[in-house]
Amino acid sequence: MKDHILLGDGAMATYLFQQGISVHTCQEELNLSEPTLIENVHRKYVKAGSMMIETNTYGANRERLSRYGLENKVAKINREAVTIAKTAAGEDAYVFGSIGSILAGRVMEYDPEEYLDLFEEQATALLYGGVDGILLETFLDVHELKLAVKAIRNLTDLPLFAQFSLIEVGRTRDAYSLSEAFKEIAEKVDGVGLNCRLGPVETLRSLEKSIVPESLLLSAFPNAGRLGITDGEVKYKSHPAYFAEISKLMISQGVNLIGGCCGTAPEHIAQMKDIVENVKPVKRINPSIDEFSINHTRHVLVHRQNQDSILSKVKQKRTIICEFDTPKDLDTTEFLVGAQKLHEAGVDSITMADNALATTRMSNLALGAILKSQLGLNPLLHIACRDRNLIGQQSHLMGLHALGIDQILVITGDPSRIGDLPGASSIYDVTSFELIRMVKQLNQGLSFSGKRLNQTANFIVGTAFNPHVRKIEKAVERLEKKIEAGADFVMTQPLYDHQSIHRLYEATKHIPIPIFIGIMPITSYRNALFLHNEIPGIKITDHVLAQMEKTPEPEKARQLGIDITKDLLDGAMEKFRGIYLITPFSFWQMSVELTHYIRDQDKQLKKVIP
Repeated sequence: MKDHILLGDGAMATYLFQQGISVHTCQEELNLSEPTLIENVHRKYVKAGSMMIETNTYGANRERLSRYGLENKVAKINREAVTIAKTAAGEDAYVFGSIGSILAGRVMEYDPEEYLDLFEEQATALLYGGVDGILLETFLDVHELKLAVKAIRNLTDLPLFAQFSLIEVGRTRDAYSLSEAFKEIAEKVDGVGLNCRLGPVETLRSLEKSIVPESLLLSAFPNAGRLGITDGEVKYKSHPAYFAEISKLMISQGVNLIGGCCGTAPEHIAQMKDIVENVKPVKRINPSIDEFSINHTRHVLVHRQNQDSILSKVKQKRTIICEFDTPKDLDTTEFLVGAQKLHEAGVDSITMADNALATTRMSNLALGAILKSQLGLNPLLHIACRDRNLIGQQSHLMGLHALGIDQILVITGDPSRIGDLPGASSIYDVTSFELIRMVKQLNQGLSFSGKRLNQTANFIVGTAFNPHVRKIEKAVERLEKKIEAGADFVMTQPLYDHQSIHRLYEATKHIPIPIFIGIMPITSYRNALFLHNEIPGIKITDHVLAQMEKTPEPEKARQLGIDITKDLLDGAMEKFRGIYLITPFSFWQMSVELTHYIRDQDKQLKKVIP
């Protein structure tokens, strides 16, 4: 690996699922009951170009196998896995023993000494089988990975790679920066890296901003983009050619061992083969870390009188809702400053997600109350079905009523397993349809249980609409049912071309409630590639991709993104009275400029608002 790029393999589990194996099957047990099946998968990866394949033993530890009554077959399953992999590899590829996290994303207390024993037991079996190295993979927490390294390093001098799986770009679940995480395990491993959860672009971003100890080799096994549901089909979006193209950039970051994780297949490896064969390892150049401090000054925000609801406003004028994410930490300074600037620019309501992408953020209820009291804004809060049971949902809504916050957007919410606490429960006591009906029940003075309340609520309820589907007519039928349930307005996912805007207008022009069309500016070429290749349903035009590719400087790229968005807004404003601006990466300055543009266009052109 010091002299050549070593091409690894791709996914085992998701590839088996694609071949018809049930997700409820113990994948590792197949080493005993279906060895030919596992060997054939290995052979496909070797034929595609893999020079290193991993044993089918990710979860072959005593704790995980006990769920299937296989806790007494740890040694046999791991040894057989090595035999199968070595048979498939022959002289063409190395075999690394795969050892996965035992926690596997769950939030739980565990006995470190017990985990040391579990890791040692599995590693001993793999080493006895004759692996060429050990690959520790998909560890979300530094502490658990350190235990695994401690248990295994004393057993062997063979290459030992340790890979983290990140919840968000550049940071582990237990709040270590990736640089800190690599440093914590550097002394006892031969290589560090990333695998799973993140797609190629987010994996690349994490590597670009992190310090890798000079003595270590570097690996990268990203997922094939984000897992999404498009027209009812669950799949990863990234095309093999795109995956291979981004792999070039990862190699330029000094990656010595590269492959794929969930959603990848032999086709992805085959596309990467030519790239790997024609390049040499690049000496890793770590980014310079500028130490700086930010003087956080608390701004006194002037209390203003409450504004009218967006339903009242949209009947009279162009109305702008702007989404602005609440912070992921405890400091609200930048959020409050950004909210103030958005309000001053002319945004009619600031909307805040309810832990979007199942990632923990500061309560939108708390910040909504602050915006209402300090800015005089009537905020619009998202309410997800995911995080609260029916008791919590009604309690939450009653609290909003007490605070005078009556504008909400009811959504299903992304499942917990994709967020920063993947072991957390996803509640989903009710669907978004049912929750809309229940909120409207509060407006009638009835609790969720039907008990008479001594006041009536006055909630204005929005619903989300996804136009990124093959058959938009089916999506509109679903939207009509939400309106029947009581939805008062609609907010759409972002659109990125005039054709889609026109398609949305034609499909929804009969809808009797206001539609706020989603618009989110692109911030960079990388951002455009990510949206185009990894987010299901979103397409960026070739012209826009070419423009962004020619503009690598961050500030100029953001300005270009603003200019492209202004052109989109021209088309959107001709057809929709409501605009839903989505602030990317908390760059509130972009939303401020776009808000000014909308207001100026309405004044200068004096267009007739539809």
